[in-house]
Amino acid sequence: MQIDTSTPVMVTGATGYVAGRLVERLLEEGVTVHAAVRNPDDSRKLQYLNAIAEKTPGTIRYFKADLLSPGSYAEAMAGCSVVFHTASPFTTTVKDPQKELVEPAQLGTRNVLETVNDTPSVKRVVLTSSCAAIYGDNADLKHTTNGVFTEADWNTSSSLSHQPYAYSKTVAEKQGWKIADAQDRWDLVTINPSLVVGPGINPNATSESFDILRQFGDGTAKPGVPDVGIGVVDVREVAEAHLLAAYLPEANGRYILSGHDTDFPEMAAVLRRRFGKKYPIPKRTLPKAAVWLVGPVVNKTLTRKFVSRNVNLPWRADNSRSREQLGIQYRPLDQSLNEFFQQLVDSGQLKKNSAGPSGR
Repeated sequence: MQIDTSTPVMVTGATGYVAGRLVERLLEEGVTVHAAVRNPDDSRKLQYLNAIAEKTPGTIRYFKADLLSPGSYAEAMAGCSVVFHTASPFTTTVKDPQKELVEPAQLGTRNVLETVNDTPSVKRVVLTSSCAAIYGDNADLKHTTNGVFTEADWNTSSSLSHQPYAYSKTVAEKQGWKIADAQDRWDLVTINPSLVVGPGINPNATSESFDILRQFGDGTAKPGVPDVGIGVVDVREVAEAHLLAAYLPEANGRYILSGHDTDFPEMAAVLRRRFGKKYPIPKRTLPKAAVWLVGPVVNKTLTRKFVSRNVNLPWRADNSRSREQLGIQYRPLDQSLNEFFQQLVDSGQLKKNSAGPSGR
C-alpha cells in the first residue's frame, strides 16, 4: 500500500476513541492531519494527540468545527485528499434521541459530505459507521441469507423508540451513500465496527465501550450478566481499517470490522481469568426471565422488547471482506479485553475489590 504524504487529510471528531488511534496511525506514517475539533484551545483534551505528534514523523493541525454547523469544516478540509468522518455520539442513555443521536449523526454526515462536494481536492471519504447500521437486534439474524450478518444487510428493526442509537447510525450511513451516489468525483468507503474495545490513546475517553467494561469491574454487574450475543473488535484494528480504506485504491463499499462473535458471559469469563481475584467480575449468567422482570427497572435501555429480541440469542457476522480486501488480522479477544481492562485499572477508574474474589 502506497501512502501519499504529500497532501493532508482531515479527521472529524479527532479527540474520539477510534479517531485517536486513527490519528496515531496517520502520524506514524508521516501524514499531515487536519484535526477538526470543537475547541482547538482546549489543551487538556488535546494533550494525548499532542503527545503522539511529538514522537511521530507526521504533523497535526487543529481546526475549529461543529457537526451541526453547515460549512464549518471548509477550512479544515481545504487541500485535503482524504476525509475521515468519525464524529458521532455513542451512547444509549439519552432523553431526546432525535436531538442527541439522530441529528448529530445524520445532519453531521450531511454537513461534512456537502463540504466534500465543495472541496475539489477530496478524492475519498472514509465514514465510520457501525454494525448497528447492519442489524438492530440479534433476532434479526434469522432474516439473513445464511444465518450470518454481511455487508449486504441493513438495519430495518430500529427506530426512535427502539434502539435509537442503532437507528441513528443507519440513517447517517444511508445519508452518506445517497450523497456519494449523486456525484462521481470522490468515492465513499464505510467502516462498520461491532463493539469496539481495547486501549485508547486517552484512558478517560467517553464511550459506551468504556462504560460496559467498567460495569464488569466495579461491582455493577456482580449479580450476573445477561446472555446477549455481541461482536467485538479491537480499536487498533478499526483504526488500521480506516487507514487501509483510505489508501488502497481498490477499497470500496462497506466493511464489517468484527474480530469475534462472543457474548457477555464469555467476555466476563475472559476477564475473570486474569482479574477475578482482585475485581468483582460477574460469574453468573442471568436467566432471561429475571432480565425480563428486573432489567427495565435497573436500566431503562433494557426494555422488554430489547430483552425478548436479544437475550439468549447469538450474534454472527462475516468479516471476510475486511480480511481479504483490506488485509486486517484480528488479535485475540483476551488480549483486547485484558489490555482494555488494565487501562481502566491503571487510570484509577477501577478500585480493587476489598471483599475478595468475585462472587463472594
